[in-house]
Amino acid sequence: MKYCSHCGKEIMDEAVICVNCGCSVNSQTSGQNISNPDDAPNTGFAILGFFIPLAGLILYLLNKDKFPLKAKSAGKGALIGFITGIVFTMLYAIVLGSILS
Repeated sequence: MKYCSHCGKEIMDEAVICVNCGCSVNSQTSGQNISNPDDAPNTGFAILGFFIPLAGLILYLLNKDKFPLKAKSAGKGALIGFITGIVFTMLYAIVLGSILS
C-alpha cells in the first residue's frame, strides 16, 4: 500500500487516481511508497493515549489526515486505555460489592 501525495490517505499500489480526493497519482513514483517521512507509528502517542484516553482521542482527530500512522497509534492507545479503565472499574465495583454485602 502507498499513500496519496495530495491528501495522505492510503491507496492501492496500482491506483492511478486517489479514491479519496480524486487527484491523479504521480506515475514516476508509482512503484514507491509516497508516505510522509515524518509519519511513523509513535509509541509516545500510544502511551499517552493509554493513560489519558481523551488526549489520545484528541491527538487522533488532529493528526488523522496528515499523519495517519501517528494518529492510529494515539487512537489505539486511547481505545485500549478506555477499555482497560472500564474493565478495572467493573472489577472494582464487583469486589467492593462482595465485600460490603
